[in-house]
Amino acid sequence: MSCPRRVSRLLDLCLWCFMENISRYITDIKPLPPNIKDRLIKTMSSQGRITDSNISEILHPEVQVLDLQGCDISDAALLHLRNCRKLKKLNLNSSKGNRISITSAGIKAVALSCSHLQEASLKRCYKLTDEGVLALALNCRLLKVIDLGGCLSITDASLHALGENCSLLQSVDFSATQVSDSGVVALVSGSCAKKLEEIHMGHCTHVTDKAVEAVLTYCPQIRILLFHECPLITDHSREVLEQLVGQKKLKQVTWTVY
Repeated sequence: MSCPRRVSRLLDLCLWCFMENISRYITDIKPLPPNIKDRLIKTMSSQGRITDSNISEILHPEVQVLDLQGCDISDAALLHLRNCRKLKKLNLNSSKGNRISITSAGIKAVALSCSHLQEASLKRCYKLTDEGVLALALNCRLLKVIDLGGCLSITDASLHALGENCSLLQSVDFSATQVSDSGVVALVSGSCAKKLEEIHMGHCTHVTDKAVEAVLTYCPQIRILLFHECPLITDHSREVLEQLVGQKKLKQVTWTVY
């Protein structure tokens, strides 16, 4: 085994021991250099060990990726991101049911501090409302990916804001929300129309064939379109797919005909 690989493995073992005894060494974390903290963050996040009480010690101003999917954190933790102005990817997806400790207040705090954010994964953040998404749309103009799946309070207002302000959007998931045709049309005919490649709107009970037709009409780069379990969508959408897709190569399409 080469020397660099030995050093890397030794460092990982040290960080693992550090994590296992985090309460003992919590005051020693802050002085660590950014590259070591990045590896510690990755180790702790993969084990769900980042919490409201320790996140302020492990963050640093240069952090660009933060995966908190398996971590039990709340808005209190997000307030500590105010100094992470280079953050590009934030994953708050809930891996176990709905996440009720993250609200629009926390997301607004992130949006106001992290203007370079490109990916915001917020799946099943149950208490997130349009207010939080509006803050992201207005302050994070570099957004390329946003996942709002299962955020039950999200309405057309969020898609209107994203379509109007986020011209770089490539992937949007608003499945299982309160979105209707109005929001979908506003999104796909907005500033991101030519960039959108992936849209998830399954389990949306208020969308109809009009939404599907709008996506296929306005989004020439669309490659993934999911609209299964939408009870108001009919076989007309299949016909529109055949008529409008033409030579366009869709990688994945799912729908349920009622």
